[in-house]
Amino acid sequence: MKIAIIHYWWLSNRGGEAVCSALAELYPKADFFLHVCNEDVVRKALPSAFEGQIKTSFISRLPGAKKHYQKYLPLMPLALEQLDLTEYDLIISSESGPAKGVITRPDAVHICYCHSPMRYVWDMYHEYRATAGRFVRTIFPLVAHWLRIWDRLSADRVDHFIANSSFIASRIRKFYRRDSEVIFPPVNTSEFSQEQERGDFYLCLGQLVSYKKADLAVDAFNKLGLPLVVVGEGELYEALKARAGTNVTLMGRQPFPVIKDLLERCRGLIFPGVEDFGIVPVEAMAAGAPVIAFAKGGALETVIHGRTGIHFHEQSVDALITAVQQLESGEFVFSPSELHEHAAGFDKSVFKQKIKAFVDQALAQA
Repeated sequence: MKIAIIHYWWLSNRGGEAVCSALAELYPKADFFLHVCNEDVVRKALPSAFEGQIKTSFISRLPGAKKHYQKYLPLMPLALEQLDLTEYDLIISSESGPAKGVITRPDAVHICYCHSPMRYVWDMYHEYRATAGRFVRTIFPLVAHWLRIWDRLSADRVDHFIANSSFIASRIRKFYRRDSEVIFPPVNTSEFSQEQERGDFYLCLGQLVSYKKADLAVDAFNKLGLPLVVVGEGELYEALKARAGTNVTLMGRQPFPVIKDLLERCRGLIFPGVEDFGIVPVEAMAAGAPVIAFAKGGALETVIHGRTGIHFHEQSVDALITAVQQLESGEFVFSPSELHEHAAGFDKSVFKQKIKAFVDQALAQA
């Protein structure tokens, strides 16, 4: 059986790429199709047993594609439809950017693992447009209108949808009018230890972009005066650095060993944004750290209020401060071993087992 895995772009290793890496462990002879990639980054993330090929669409051959790939978004539907998948029996698309719109054989099985319907043309369209430059703000309504039509129609090319959370399953139902199976993405929980002594600092970890709300954490801790470490890079880095008090440390992008050490020693993780699933809170719990999370999105499915973390119900400085004070006052006490045990339910081994069972059933029904 010939297998193809379709992913949008692979230039760094984040949650979507972790899914692809786990799929490659299950299907080491599968071929990967990407719009654009850094092959060195991809090869390092794939298992040593991987034997398949890495192929790219014509987007990769356009000027500056690795740096400005998002500017070629309007061409990506066309690029997907030019990929020749006639020799493949099973196609697994990894969807968040355009990936699922490939054309397959009538008898092939197409399974889409959906991290999210494209945010920039659906639920976050107005936010993306408002923060874009003048040229993009002018042309994007036309581009987004066409992309929505294509995205909705291309959903009909998929035989089976898998959502990475119930939160995303509801989006799939809303925008595509399709049901989906929920299989949480893989997290390497066994890489973390919950036995280190906890420090006195809190941690905020992730890309520094507007929807992740790191600014909310910085403003709250400026008022609290408690130590906060912010790890990540992005468009808000300089602005956050300028507004951070002396108790707030911005470290920029850090390698995994540093992140692992911080997660294993922090007093708690601050998670103020809305994520489709959110791998970082699971990593924090695996490292024995409770999570203070905004009560929306994937955090409602991973963080149990009062048992593995604290929910706050409004994206405001005051609400976050109240949640932190609940931990500081001892109103909630958490067991690192219980946190680690809870996180193990999201381990990569669980993901692989559920994906294989789903694929086997889909093939049997075809």
